[in-house]
Amino acid sequence: MLTVAPEIEVLARFGRALADPIRSQLLLALSDAPAHPSDLADELGISRTRLSNHLACLRDCGLVVAVPEGRRSRYELADPRLGDALGHLRSAVVAIETDRTCPDAEKRDCC
Repeated sequence: MLTVAPEIEVLARFGRALADPIRSQLLLALSDAPAHPSDLADELGISRTRLSNHLACLRDCGLVVAVPEGRRSRYELADPRLGDALGHLRSAVVAIETDRTCPDAEKRDCC
């Protein structure tokens, strides 16, 4: 049986989170600054219910955390280094050919 190192499992979880365009947008938005769900929903142009489902997925993956603020919660990246990683990925994307598609693009699972 193949044993996968814990860091590889976490990297794969991060990749699955990025595989969904809305979750990618959320992670990029949160890499800029922490935000409240209502602001994120407005910024992304999606319903609060849909946003809530994606935030729950990212929270369950350990990529974001909810910080209580009275009766509201503010979301932020679980670790500031995730923002650095996203920044590096964002700049590396420029080197990737945009006219190609991934054969598994239709298979989008929650992380």
